[in-house]
Amino acid sequence: MKARLYLETTVPSYLTAWPSRDLIRASHQQITREWWENRRADFQVFISQLVLDEAAAGDPVAARERLTALKELPQLDINDDVAALAEALVAALALPAKAGTDAAHIALAAVHGMHFLLTWNCAHIANAEMSATIGSVCRDHGFTAPVICTPEELMGR
Repeated sequence: MKARLYLETTVPSYLTAWPSRDLIRASHQQITREWWENRRADFQVFISQLVLDEAAAGDPVAARERLTALKELPQLDINDDVAALAEALVAALALPAKAGTDAAHIALAAVHGMHFLLTWNCAHIANAEMSATIGSVCRDHGFTAPVICTPEELMGR
C-alpha cells in the first residue's frame, strides 16, 4: 500500500514556476520537478480546497499552470476537526494571523491520517523548531502529526 501524502501549495508553485535566477529557488524548482517525475507515483497524493484556492491566486497564466498540475488529485474535506486542530496549532505555535492557512494544511494532513505533508514552506510548516509542538498539539486532539518534509527529503534512497 502506498503512503498517503498531502501536497501543500508551495510544491505545485515551484513545479510550475518560471525558471528563477536565484540559485536556491532554482534548486528547489529542479528538485520539485524531479520529485514530481520520479517519486509522485510512489504515493497516494491528496490536496484540499485550500491548495486550490492558493494555487488559483496571482498571475492568471501561472495560476492556470498550477491548477492544471493539480487537477487529477483528490481533495480532503475541511471539517470541524480540521478547524479545531488548526485553531489549536495557531495558538500553540503563536503563528501570525496570516499563517492560519499554514496551520490548516497541517491540520488537514493530521486529521485525514496522511503519512507525509510535502511543502517548501519552512517558515511555518516544515520548521524543525515547531515540530515537537505540532506533534504534541496533534496528539492532544487525538491525531498523529504527519512527517512534514520537503521534496528533497522525500527523494528516496
